[in-house]
Amino acid sequence: MANLSFGNDYDHNATIRFFSKWWKLLLWVFVIALVASLAVSLFITPRYKATATLFPTNSNRLSKAVMDYHYSLDFMDYGIERDCEYCIQILLSESMERDVCSRFNLLEHYGISPNDPHKMFKLHEQYRGNVNVKRTEYLGVEVSVLDVDPQWAADMANFIAANYDTVCHRIHHARACNAADLMEGVCARLGEEIRDLQDSLRRNPQYSLALTQMINEKCHELADLETRAAQTQVDMNEEVSYKFLLDQAVAPDKKAYPKRSVIVLLGTFGAVVMCILVLLLCDAVKKEEE
Repeated sequence: MANLSFGNDYDHNATIRFFSKWWKLLLWVFVIALVASLAVSLFITPRYKATATLFPTNSNRLSKAVMDYHYSLDFMDYGIERDCEYCIQILLSESMERDVCSRFNLLEHYGISPNDPHKMFKLHEQYRGNVNVKRTEYLGVEVSVLDVDPQWAADMANFIAANYDTVCHRIHHARACNAADLMEGVCARLGEEIRDLQDSLRRNPQYSLALTQMINEKCHELADLETRAAQTQVDMNEEVSYKFLLDQAVAPDKKAYPKRSVIVLLGTFGAVVMCILVLLLCDAVKKEEE
């Protein structure tokens, strides 16, 4: 019976001959790449990462939760997934970035010249590269900051977490001001209508039933609107917290970047593999020419 052979026949002798021929070159490449990658890793400025963790609150209006007995939702509840997404968007917003850059003078800290025509673009890129916001598994939000100064990284992360309330209040205050101005005008108009109806009632007592009913309806509408206006005033003036701060950032005592061992391993073995591929290619070209 004929012998059956499965798979491809691989010539191990060719591999042995290849390494026997080039082992000195490969050894030199290994040593040089090891030293070079180690030197490069030592010249990279280490950066430290500080992280603050917060939970957004339920995005319910404080005024309705406190003043409306029929309101079933509690503004003290932890936020749902929607509130978590809102929180991340606000933390990554341009408003937050401007506040942080102004508070920490990041143009100077990042070494960007104020006369550079592209300074804002460079500042934005540096900021986005060093500040990261992500959702945790349990609907919390982590704010992480990378910086060459560990205390600076912790201060920035804590400021971003604290400034979340400021940005939220700024947004809500602007919205509430618009609503308050609108309701003030409507209340004034309703007041004038009520006074006109009362004058009509005095002049035309024969229509007292219909006019009284209309006055009562307008008064009820005005009272309801004034209640809502009072709730809006609460939303405008009360600076409540929109988060639960779980963990404050602390200055890290160990660098997060660079991972020197990873750089050395990848640089060294990458150079050796590249050298092997180049040698194999040269051998293949030489054989074809022969």
